[in-house]
Amino acid sequence: MRRAGIVIASTRAATGVYEDRTGPVIADWLAEHGFDVVPAAVVPDGPSVGAALRALLALEPAVIVTSGGTGLSPTDLTPEETRPLLDREVPGIMEAIRAAGAAKTPLAALSRGHAGLAGNTFVVNLPGSPSGVMDGLSVLDPLVGHVCDQVEGRYGH
Repeated sequence: MRRAGIVIASTRAATGVYEDRTGPVIADWLAEHGFDVVPAAVVPDGPSVGAALRALLALEPAVIVTSGGTGLSPTDLTPEETRPLLDREVPGIMEAIRAAGAAKTPLAALSRGHAGLAGNTFVVNLPGSPSGVMDGLSVLDPLVGHVCDQVEGRYGH
């Protein structure tokens, strides 16, 4: 069974100001797609995101999904923490995620997330809102299995 990890970038959720609402949505989606899901890491925005990503990458999961920290506020640094870890980017996935979101809100264009491979792990940055996560997961729905197959050297459907 393929393993998957989740990193939630939210200072307010990490400090208990409010409960994370995107991690459970992502975890359920990953489980529905046959992944063994590592419990979500809920961390403050900024460098903690990179530390959580590196810790998860050490477990060599097939997929890591992040949520939050992709906007323009001074602490939104998830893209900056993710990009140095990627060996190969897959910009078309982020273009599709932003396009799906833009069909519902012009604010989707503000998401600066990345998608790509860190070693053999597919990493994708989703927005921090539950609706943004749902839009992103709907784009990933027909792709995630194929991405994993290709990374593992299997090219059939």
